[in-house]
Amino acid sequence: MAASGSAATGSHSRKGLGFMHFDDSDEENEAFNQQQWQHNVEAFSLAGSVATKDSEIEFGFLSNTEKHKERKEKKGLISNDQEDEDYILAEARQPLWRKVPVPSSLINPYRIVIVMRLVVLAFFFRFRILNPVHDAYPLWLISVICEIWLALSWLVDQLPKWFPITRETSLERLSLRFEREGEQNKLAPVDVFVTTADPFKEPPIITANTVLSVLSVDYPVEKVNCYVSDDSASMLLYDTLYETSEFARIWIPFVNKYSIEPRAPEFYFSQKVDYLKDKVHPTFVRDRRAMKREYEEFKVRINVLISKAQKKPEEGWVMKDGTPWPGNNTEDHPGMIQVCLGSAGALDKDGKQLPRLVYVSREKRPGYQHHKKAGAMNALVRVSAVLSNAPFVLNLDCDQYINNSKTIREAMCFLMDPQLGKRICFVQFPRRFDGIDSNDRYANRNTVFYDIMMKGLDGIQGPVYVGTGCVFNRQAIYGNKPPSDKKPKTSRSSFCCCCCCCSGDDSESTFDLEEMDEGLEGFEEKEETSFISMKKFEKQYGMSPVLIASVLMEDGGLPKVTNTQLLIKEAIHVISCGYEDKTEWGKEIGWLYGSVTEDILTGFNMHCRGWKSVYCMPKRDAFKGSAPINLCDRLHQVLKWALGSTEIFFSGYCPLWYGYTGKLKLLQRLAYTNNIVYPFTSIPLLVYCTIPAVCLLTGKFIVPALTNVASIWLMALFTSMILTCVLELRWSGVNIQDWWRNEQFWVIGGVSSHLFAVFQGLLKVGGVHSNFTIRTKSTDINSVSNQLYLFKWTTLMIPPTSLVILNMVGIVAGISDAINSGYNSWGPLFGKIFFSFWVIVHLYPFLKGLMGRQNRTPTIVVLWSILLALVFSMIWVRIDVFLPKKTGPVLKQCGVEC
Repeated sequence: MAASGSAATGSHSRKGLGFMHFDDSDEENEAFNQQQWQHNVEAFSLAGSVATKDSEIEFGFLSNTEKHKERKEKKGLISNDQEDEDYILAEARQPLWRKVPVPSSLINPYRIVIVMRLVVLAFFFRFRILNPVHDAYPLWLISVICEIWLALSWLVDQLPKWFPITRETSLERLSLRFEREGEQNKLAPVDVFVTTADPFKEPPIITANTVLSVLSVDYPVEKVNCYVSDDSASMLLYDTLYETSEFARIWIPFVNKYSIEPRAPEFYFSQKVDYLKDKVHPTFVRDRRAMKREYEEFKVRINVLISKAQKKPEEGWVMKDGTPWPGNNTEDHPGMIQVCLGSAGALDKDGKQLPRLVYVSREKRPGYQHHKKAGAMNALVRVSAVLSNAPFVLNLDCDQYINNSKTIREAMCFLMDPQLGKRICFVQFPRRFDGIDSNDRYANRNTVFYDIMMKGLDGIQGPVYVGTGCVFNRQAIYGNKPPSDKKPKTSRSSFCCCCCCCSGDDSESTFDLEEMDEGLEGFEEKEETSFISMKKFEKQYGMSPVLIASVLMEDGGLPKVTNTQLLIKEAIHVISCGYEDKTEWGKEIGWLYGSVTEDILTGFNMHCRGWKSVYCMPKRDAFKGSAPINLCDRLHQVLKWALGSTEIFFSGYCPLWYGYTGKLKLLQRLAYTNNIVYPFTSIPLLVYCTIPAVCLLTGKFIVPALTNVASIWLMALFTSMILTCVLELRWSGVNIQDWWRNEQFWVIGGVSSHLFAVFQGLLKVGGVHSNFTIRTKSTDINSVSNQLYLFKWTTLMIPPTSLVILNMVGIVAGISDAINSGYNSWGPLFGKIFFSFWVIVHLYPFLKGLMGRQNRTPTIVVLWSILLALVFSMIWVRIDVFLPKKTGPVLKQCGVEC
C-alpha cells in the first residue's frame, strides 16, 4: 500500500512541480531543490501576456452591437469605419449594468395589502386581549403570547422586502471597455478559493469537477488563480489535484473550442445530447466521444487513489522519493503549499497558458484553535495576498461548481463599475442545486429565500453573504471602510513604499531585514512615522511585511521583488498556527470567528462599515451544487444554520446592539435581526402546534364565542394572509409549490432543528460545546431516489413525530366527544379540528420521510413518540392546569332548622 501510494505521488517531481512544507522546529526545508522552486515561482511574475478578444462567435448568435451595425448597414447609415468606431466607443461608455425595479403595478398592491394586514392585526389583537376565555384562562394567555410573537416575526420578515429589485448586466459593454483589440486586457485578476475538509465525505471527484469548472472559466487565463484549501492534509486530495491538473490540459481546449456549458465534466456528460438536433457537426460528435472516454479514464484513476487511501499504512504515507507525507497526522502537521499549475512549461495540449492552481494545507498543532472553515478561509486570504494578490476573491465550496462560464464577468460588471464598484464589498449569486427530487419534498431549493428575500435586500443595502458563490472585494475582507463620496480618494499604495521595509521583530518573521532590503526595491526611506505605522499594521495583519505591502495595494498586484524565494517563505509563514495571535484576524479582518455560520457574521460586519453588496441573477445559473437529499441530513443542515444564528445572538455581534455607530440601514438591521432571532420562534411555534390537540382533549378553546364584528376581523385576517401570499408570488415569480414547501419545512424545522439549536446555544453559553460532522456528499447525481428514502435515526425527529401523534389522538378524542355530546357540540368542534389539521398538513413531508419507501415508520420513532404522548397525557390528567377548578357545596353543621 505504501509503495502504490508513493508511486502516485512521486510523479509530481518528474513534472517539475515543487512541494514545500515549513516547520519551525525542523530544518529539512533548507535541503529542498532550489532549481525546482525557481521554475514554480516564475508563475507568480507580475507580467501577464497580452490577451486579445475572443474572435469565436457561437453559431446563431449576434451581439447587440453587431445587430445594430447590421441594421444601419441595411439602411445605409454607416458610411465608413470611423462612424463604426465612434459607435463602439459610445457603447463602451454606457453603464455595465442597470437596475430593474419591480413594476409598480405588481409591488404597490403588495405594499397596500401589507399595510392593511397590519391594521387588521391591530384590531384582531385588540379583540383577543379584551376578550379572554375565562374557563380556560391559562390556555388563552399562552395562545395570545404565541400569536403576538409570530406576528412580530412575520413583520420583521416582511419589511425588508419593501423595495425588491433585480439587476441586468451587459457583458458586451464589459468587453468593449476592458478587452479592446490590440490593447492589453484590463480585466481585473481574480483569486478563487475552494475549501474542503474531508476527502471521504466530500469525494475527490466532486472537488476535481469544481476545480475544472474554475480552470476552464471564460476569463483571461493569466488572471485566474485557483487555491484549494485541504483542511485534512490528505495525500488523497493532493494526488487528486495532480491528476486534475493533467486532465485540465486536454479538457480546457475542448470546452473553449466548442463553448460548452457547464464546464464541470461530470455534469456536462450527464446531459443527454441529441446529435440530430440543430445539425450537430460530426467533428464535435467525434471530439465529445473521445473526451468522454478520457474523462472515464480520469475517474478510474481517481477511484484507484480512493481505494488505496482506504487503509493507511502503519508507517504512514510515503512519497516515491522516500519522503514521508507531512500530513500523516491530520491534527499535527506543518503548512504545505503545492503549485500544481502555473509553473514554467505548464501548457495545455495546444501550447496555450493555463490558469494557476495551488494546493494549500495550513499548519495544525495541538493546543491551537483552528476555527474550522473560517480559519481556512483566512489562511487562503493571506496565502493569495502573498502569491498573487488579485483585487477580487471568489469563494466556493468544494461541491459548488461554476455552471455559467461567464460568471466572473457578470460579477466584474459591478465590481469594475467606475461609479459603484469601489463601494461594493461582494457580489452574491443565488445557490442552485442538482439532484433534488422533482417535488422538492424538504424545500432544498430554498426558492423563497433566494428569489424573494434576497431581491428585497438588494433594494436596501444588499443581500446577505450565504457562504459560497460570492465574489469579494479584497479591501472589504481586510476590514477597510468603503471610500467616501465626500472626500477624494487617497492612494495608499504609495504609502506602502515607505513602510513595508520595516519588519518589526526579526525573530517573528521568516526572513530578516537584510533579505527584505535585497528583495524589495524602492524601500530605502525609513522614518519614525513610518515605523509607527508599520507597528500598527503588524498588530492588525500580523508579522509579515510582504503581506502588509499587499494589503496596502488597493488595486491588487505584488510589490516588485527580486528574490522570489521570499514569497514562498512568506506564504508558508502566514499559514502557521501562531500567525493570527494578537492580531485582528477573525475579529475585524477576514472571516469572523465565533459562529458556525461565519458567512452571516462576516457579511454583517462589512455592511456595518458602510459597504454595499449586490445580488446578481444571470439567466443561466451561475453556480450549482449538491443539497442534502434525505430527511436526516436536511434536519442537521438546518440545525447547523440555526445554531450559528443563536451563537451570534449571544455574542457581541448581535444586530440588536452591535454596529449602531456604523452605517447599517434600519431595514438591513431588521433583516439581520430576523436571520439571528428566527430560531427562538421555535418555542412559540411548538406551543402553538400543541394547543389544538390540548383543546380537543379538554373540550375547551382559545377563542371565545365570536360576535359579528369579531367574525369580520377574523375573516379579514385570513383574507389578508391569502392576498399577501398571492401578490408576493406574483411579483417574485416563485411558483405556489415552492412557496408551500417552504411553509411546510418552516414548521418542520421550527419544531425540531430550530428548537434544538436554541437549547444547544444556551448550553454553549454555559460552556458546553457541540461538534458538527461534515455532511456526506454523493458522487452520483442520478441516485436521488435511493438517498431520498434513506432513513437515519436522529433525536431531531422526536418532537415533530410526537406532535403528529398528539394531534391525531386529539382529533379522535374530539370526534368521540362530539358523538357522545349531541348535535350542538359539532359546531365548536370544526374550529378545533381545523387547527389540528393545519398542523398535520404542514408536517406531512416529515411523515413521508419517516415512512420511507416501504411506507413504514421506524419502530424507535413510534416508541419514543408514543412514550412522550402518554407522559404528556398522564401529566395532563393529573394536573389539568387549563381547566377551571370546581368547588363543591359548603358544608355546615345543621341545627334544629336544618
